[in-house]
Amino acid sequence: MSLSHAFRRLAAVTAGVTALTLGLALPALAHVTINPGTAEQGGFTKVAFRVPNERDDASTTKLEVTFPTDHPLAFVSVKPVPGWDVKVVEGKLPKPITTEYGELTEAVTKVTWSGGKIDPGQFQEFEVSMGTLPTDTDQLVFPTTQTYSGGEVVKWADEPKADGSEAERPAPTLKLTPASAEGAGHGASATPSAAASSAPAVSTPSVAPVAASEGSDGTARLLGGAGLVLGLAGLVVAAFGLRRGRAS
Repeated sequence: MSLSHAFRRLAAVTAGVTALTLGLALPALAHVTINPGTAEQGGFTKVAFRVPNERDDASTTKLEVTFPTDHPLAFVSVKPVPGWDVKVVEGKLPKPITTEYGELTEAVTKVTWSGGKIDPGQFQEFEVSMGTLPTDTDQLVFPTTQTYSGGEVVKWADEPKADGSEAERPAPTLKLTPASAEGAGHGASATPSAAASSAPAVSTPSVAPVAASEGSDGTARLLGGAGLVLGLAGLVVAAFGLRRGRAS
């Protein structure tokens, strides 16, 4: 095997490993998520919509989250985010819902954050307190629209697939689990007025934009790929040494 041919093979292997590594790393940064991803049925919870900026040449300038109307939430409040304006929209429900607090005919249908920006390589979290969580479903889906400074609009609206595989543009989804004995007591003790007012009472910054923590996962994969490339290079060098030793 000639030296030039060996280097061509090494370059091809390196390109393949790099492509595979990037393919594994990118999905970790890909979509808007809700954190934590689970909550107990029948209670109140606080979640954060985590929004990574995926573009190198544009900033995220708007986030619009649609709330379910088939399982409406009677109490929704948002935590202020410095530099961002928030608009909470209420609307009539297609069908009134009977709750322990009476008949619910209107509920929050959409929350929009705008006026700020998430720069490339950064993420932002938008916190929401909400309840009471329904007991007749195991998930709540929040279709979300992300708008970039260049005018691009990305819709994260695909519901979870039945086979468990990830959708192309998955909507943030909150999994609901049956309330435990301890959790049921905790959820029952949270009064609507306290839960609805708890978020606005906190005036401290929600989460300042920082370098995306999701990048640590991608970095680890890239480093692993780089180690594999170096190992392959070592094998090629060793093979050349062996051939030269035999030839001498």
